[in-house]
Amino acid sequence: MNIRPDSGFGPLQQDPGSGLHYRLREQGRPGPVSARLLLLHGVGGNETNLAMLAAAIDPRVQVVLVRAPLALGPEQFAWFQVRFGASGPVIDPVQAERSRQQLLTLVRGLQTQDGGMPARTVVAGFSQGGILSASAGLSAPLDVAGFAVLSGRILPELEPHLAPRTELAGSNGFIAHGRFDDKLPVAWAERADQWLDALGVPHRTQLYPIGHELSLTVVDDFKHWLAEPLSLI
Repeated sequence: MNIRPDSGFGPLQQDPGSGLHYRLREQGRPGPVSARLLLLHGVGGNETNLAMLAAAIDPRVQVVLVRAPLALGPEQFAWFQVRFGASGPVIDPVQAERSRQQLLTLVRGLQTQDGGMPARTVVAGFSQGGILSASAGLSAPLDVAGFAVLSGRILPELEPHLAPRTELAGSNGFIAHGRFDDKLPVAWAERADQWLDALGVPHRTQLYPIGHELSLTVVDDFKHWLAEPLSLI
């Protein structure tokens, strides 16, 4: 899937600090950016996959469609390699950590461009993109005001990188998962919910009668949640 020239998204560009590629949605309103949403695709996809979700977001928000750094094939990318065994998914932790650092470098680079008033930033993603969203939000809540995990999970490998509880208390999370997900079973959402409770992270967890996918209801709930961490209310 390629983004058409008239789709409202700019050309692919590269952030010099992180090396990540991304596209910007054209601003609905002129003036400085005060709210920003980074959207991350899943494994084997690319930055265009969440264009329809991006199109539904409040025009006051600068939407950034980010391409994962690991090339798997033509127009196919991932944040880290993963294989599924009898005990569940097994990841490449070095790649996952590198992607987390690159993502935070991109977040901070964009905020530097904002000048003296960095935009409030939320990172959200589908599947593996949701995993990276949680990794960014839970390790750097002073830079990432909120994170959304859409049909994803929180990596146990993230634990050494968690921010202090005092900082996590100011974060905001959204967990959305299909009850019939056959890629990442709903137990991962339940574990994420329990872990966020234990960490004292304010969050909302919502389960839906769907599989490993996004639905209109998920998008609608996500949009309503997004207004809080981005201070759009």
